[in-house]
Amino acid sequence: MRPSLLLTFSLLGLCLAATAQESDGVFERYDRNRDGKVMADELPSKATFARFDLDKDGTITLAEYQKVSGKAAAGGEAVTASRGLASQIESMIKAVDKNADGQITKEEAAGAPWFTKLDQDGDGVVSAAELTLMRRIVAAGAGSAGKKSAAQAPAITAEDVKKVTSGPEMLKPGEVGIGRMIDDVKFRTLDGKELSLGSFKDRKGLVIVMTSATCPVSKRYLPSVAKLAAELKDQGLGLLLVNALGSEKPEDIRSQLAAAGVTAPYVHDTDKKLSLALGARTTTEVFLLDPARTLVYRGALDDQYGINYNLDAPKHSYLRDAVAALLRGEKPFVQATAAPGCELDLPAAADAKSTTVTYHRDVARILQQNCVSCHREDGIAPFALDDIDEVKDRAKVIRRVVNEGSMPPWFAAIDKDADKNPWANDCSLSAKDKADLFAWIDSKDRPLGDAAEAPAKRRYPAEWSIGKPDLVVQLSKAYDIKADGFMPYANDIVQTELKEDRWVSAYEILPSQRNVVHHVIVRVHEKGSEVRKADEGREGYWAIYVPGNGACVYPEGFARKIPAGAKVSFQIHYTPSGKAKKERLKMGLVFAKKPPTHEIRTVPLANPRLSIPPGAARHVETHTQRVPFDIPIMGFMPHMHTRGAAFKYEVTYADGKTETLLDIPRYDFNWQLRYDYKRPKLIPQGSTLKITAVFDNSTGNKANPDPTKLVRWGSQTVDEMMIGYIEYFRPL
Repeated sequence: MRPSLLLTFSLLGLCLAATAQESDGVFERYDRNRDGKVMADELPSKATFARFDLDKDGTITLAEYQKVSGKAAAGGEAVTASRGLASQIESMIKAVDKNADGQITKEEAAGAPWFTKLDQDGDGVVSAAELTLMRRIVAAGAGSAGKKSAAQAPAITAEDVKKVTSGPEMLKPGEVGIGRMIDDVKFRTLDGKELSLGSFKDRKGLVIVMTSATCPVSKRYLPSVAKLAAELKDQGLGLLLVNALGSEKPEDIRSQLAAAGVTAPYVHDTDKKLSLALGARTTTEVFLLDPARTLVYRGALDDQYGINYNLDAPKHSYLRDAVAALLRGEKPFVQATAAPGCELDLPAAADAKSTTVTYHRDVARILQQNCVSCHREDGIAPFALDDIDEVKDRAKVIRRVVNEGSMPPWFAAIDKDADKNPWANDCSLSAKDKADLFAWIDSKDRPLGDAAEAPAKRRYPAEWSIGKPDLVVQLSKAYDIKADGFMPYANDIVQTELKEDRWVSAYEILPSQRNVVHHVIVRVHEKGSEVRKADEGREGYWAIYVPGNGACVYPEGFARKIPAGAKVSFQIHYTPSGKAKKERLKMGLVFAKKPPTHEIRTVPLANPRLSIPPGAARHVETHTQRVPFDIPIMGFMPHMHTRGAAFKYEVTYADGKTETLLDIPRYDFNWQLRYDYKRPKLIPQGSTLKITAVFDNSTGNKANPDPTKLVRWGSQTVDEMMIGYIEYFRPL
C-alpha cells in the first residue's frame, strides 16, 4: 500500500562530513590565516569562543576544538555523538548566518567546502528547510558515532527488492470482473451429478479452484487444496474444482484426487462453458463467489508456489484472507492477483454470450464495488448510492463525474506504451464497467432487471477497519469547528505512555466528525525531543489521513517504529461544513506480532521558495534532489493547495536516462491520494529525483482564493505548497 532514507542518509552523511568526520576542515574554516589557531577575531560568537578556549589563553587549538566537540558544555561529561554534533552545527549556523535570517547564503559561507554539500538543491542557499531537516535528524540521534553516513548505506539491488516483494502480481479488480455476477452455469461433475453454480446458494460462499492433472504448479498445489477443503467445510462454504483441459484423461484425474485425499465436486470442463463464464486464465486460479454469485476475489490461492519458485510456507494467504473478509461482510484487502500456472487457451471474450445491462445484475454491483464504501448511509460521501431511487436521482451526476475522471478519485496517467499498470491502488473504473454504466444511464428506460439477481448487502466496520487497535492515541481535547468561514490549522501534541519501542503494522486515523476533517498529518517524536510547530514539507510524515484514505495495513515483515515515550503530533486541516461541531479524532495502532525485517519511512521533496505571479494561468516550479544511495520506493503522495494544477515525479539515472515515475496531469486538492506501486521501484545511488508542479493563479481557476496575489509558501489553503512525499523501505 510508511525520517527518510533519502534525506536522512543524505543530510546525515553531509553533516558528518562537515563536522565529525571532517573536524579538521571545519576548524580550518575559522582558522583563516592557517596558523593552527583560531583567534577571537576569527570566530564572531564570543560565547562560542569562550566555550572552546579551554585554557583561556585567547586562542583555540585544534585539540581544544576536538575535545569540546565530544564533551558536554557543562561538567565536562561525555555526551552522545548526536548531541555533540548538534552543538557543533548550532555553533556553525550562529557564526556563519551573519544577518540571522535562518538561512546561509554562499556569500556568508565564504567558499566553505561544506556549503555545496548542505545545499541539496544547488540554489546557492542553505535554506531554513534544509537546516531544520538537519537539526531533526541529529536530534533524533541519527548521527550517533557517525555509524550511518551516506557512504556506509548498504547497496540495494533489484534482486533484493524482488526478494522481499515476491509473489503474484496484484491486478486492478474492475478489469478482471471483481464485483460482477457470474452466470448460473450448469455442469456435470466427474461422478455424474448435474449441478449449477446456483446449487451452492445455501452456502456462505463458493470457492472455485482451477486445476490440472499435468500442470506442475497445479500438482504442487493439490495438497493445499485438500487442506482448504476441510477448512471451507467447517466455515460453511462450498468448494468446486474445475479442469478446463479436455486432453487430460479422467482416470488420471481420479487417481490423482484419490492420492491427495480430495473429495470435493470436480468438473472436467471439456466444453469450457464454466471456465468461460469465469474468464479463467490459468490452471491454478481460484475464484470466491458470495451466495449471490458476486465475484469477490480471483487470483492465486497464496504465494507459496510459482512457475520458477517454491517456498516452505506461503507469506500471503490471499484466498483465506478473502474468505475471512467475506464472512465478516467486508471487501478483501487484496481482491485480485495473477495466478501462476499453465495458461488456458479459451475463446476470446467476444465469443461469449453478451447480456443486457440491468440495475440489479450489473449497475448495482459496479457501484457497490467502486463507490458505495463512501457513498452510503454514515459514509464520508455527501449522498448514498446503494439504493435504486438514490441512483436514479444522481444518474446524470454519476455520468458527469465518471466521464471527467473525478470519480472514482484517481489521477495518475498511465503511459500508453507501458506494458502494465504499475499502481496497486488504482481505483478508476475499468473500460467495461464504464461502458456498462454509461449504457444503462443513457438508455431510455434504465431497466431494473430481476431483483433476485441483486448483490448481497455488504457490511462495513462500525469503527476500526484494521481490527481492534493495540493502542489508541486521541487528541488532547475536542476542537470547536465553526459553521462557516475559514479555520487555521489545528496542532495537537499527545504524550504516549509506551514503555518500550514498538513496531506498527497497521494504523487508522478516525475522525469523530468526518465531514469537517480535510486532512491530517501525523508525526512521531523521540522521547525528550522538542516538538516544533512545523508545517507540512519541512519534515516527512509518520501517518496521514485524507477522506477515503485514512487507514494503512503494511505487508508482512514491514512496519513503522514508534519509540518508547514518544510524543505524537497532529496537524489537522478542518473545513467548516455549514453546522457548528466539536471534533476529536483518534489514531489506532496495531502492533506487529514479531520484529519486522523492513522499516517504512517517508521523506518530503519540497520547494519552499515558491513565487507564483498574480494571474499566472500555468506557472511551473521544479525541485531536484540527489539520491545518495539505493532507495526502493513504495509509493508517492503529491501535495499542493487550491492553485495546484499538475504534478510530476521524474528520475534521471547516472547514465543520463530520464524516466517519469508519476504523472498527474490534473491535480485535485480535494483528494490527497497515495499512489502505491505494485512492486517497489528501485532508484539507484547517483540518480537525481525531480518534481515539477504547475500552478493556476488565474481568474479561470474557480478555487483560487485571490488571483491578484503573489503567492508564496504557507501552511494555509490561501497560500501554496509544493511537496512530493516519497514512501520507501530500508532493511533492518
